[in-house]
Amino acid sequence: MSRGNNSGKKDASSSPEAAQTRRRKIEHIEICLQEDVQCKKSTMFEHIGFIHNALPEIDKNDIDLTTNFFGLRADAPLVIAAMTGGHPDTLEINKRLAEAAEEMRIPIGVGSQRAALEDPSLENTFKVVRESAPSVPLIANIGATHVESAPEAVEMIDADILAIHLNTLQEAVQPEGDCNSIGVLDNIALIVDSVDIPVIVKETGAGISSSVALALEEADVDGVDVGGVGGTSWAAVEYYRALREDNILKAQLGLDFWDWGIPTALSIVMVGETTDLDIIATGGVRSGLDVAKALSLGAVAAGVAHPFLRPAFEGSTEVVVQEIKKFTEGLRVAMYLNGCEIVEDLVERPLLLSAELIKRLESLDIEYRKFTRL
Repeated sequence: MSRGNNSGKKDASSSPEAAQTRRRKIEHIEICLQEDVQCKKSTMFEHIGFIHNALPEIDKNDIDLTTNFFGLRADAPLVIAAMTGGHPDTLEINKRLAEAAEEMRIPIGVGSQRAALEDPSLENTFKVVRESAPSVPLIANIGATHVESAPEAVEMIDADILAIHLNTLQEAVQPEGDCNSIGVLDNIALIVDSVDIPVIVKETGAGISSSVALALEEADVDGVDVGGVGGTSWAAVEYYRALREDNILKAQLGLDFWDWGIPTALSIVMVGETTDLDIIATGGVRSGLDVAKALSLGAVAAGVAHPFLRPAFEGSTEVVVQEIKKFTEGLRVAMYLNGCEIVEDLVERPLLLSAELIKRLESLDIEYRKFTRL
């Protein structure tokens, strides 16, 4: 959240603010591993189907998943989405995720770098990602508050792309949440001007609407990560944190707003209908087929977080790699059954939309027939 043009200067590592941020980082990981924090509402990907091609006339072994990711090469349109960092216990998680990203040659993002901006002793929990993944696209992560610290966040991990996260829902239900959003858009524009790499804006589970996407495009961002409803609910995560603190009011808010937001599939369409921004589809992507559907709607890549968290926490780099391969092979099969040799072909294939999705699109004055492509 933002209170205008914050200086973003580092606080002492012993400051109450730094200690609170560090504690919150590990609590988020613990809760995501220990509790059911998934949205009860869906991504709406199940309302989208492909028309099976019984004569694909291609060799599945020749399918090329390579993609252009914000001007950089990736071996698949799959991103290990931002998860963690900022607590000593998260270093090994980020190391395994990064090693897997390097092996599979796919982009990876880090969690919010606020903790390291406040406490430099935590920088290694983020730097380990570049050290372990020296040749893949790496996405830095800050809030709009840290205007003057944006270059520092980029330099900290030698990032190729900078993500500015939006988490108004999480802040609204968080026990210590900051709900002053005045100046956020101006801050985003200032951050764009302060760095010389692509800047994206990412939601954290509630989706991005047409009007917000348009405002971001006018602020000269290069893309958005829709972060839609259907995956991890950060209202749910904060519900469990509120219970730990015996904060009944905030806990009730977490329950009430558990599923607040725009389903991921719908958010992709809304952003693509309004802007020319590159779109990353994050939020409840749970299979290679989901990735294929996201690409068919216009996304350039799909982001995945929660399915990789436990393997990185309890397993090994190789276990994470095997989970990634489930997604890439699922995408490859979906492309084969559509007769697609390259990922860009998916956006040309006709889709089958459910009556419910059609009604939602019509209510938003979006022409659904463009997706049938018949």
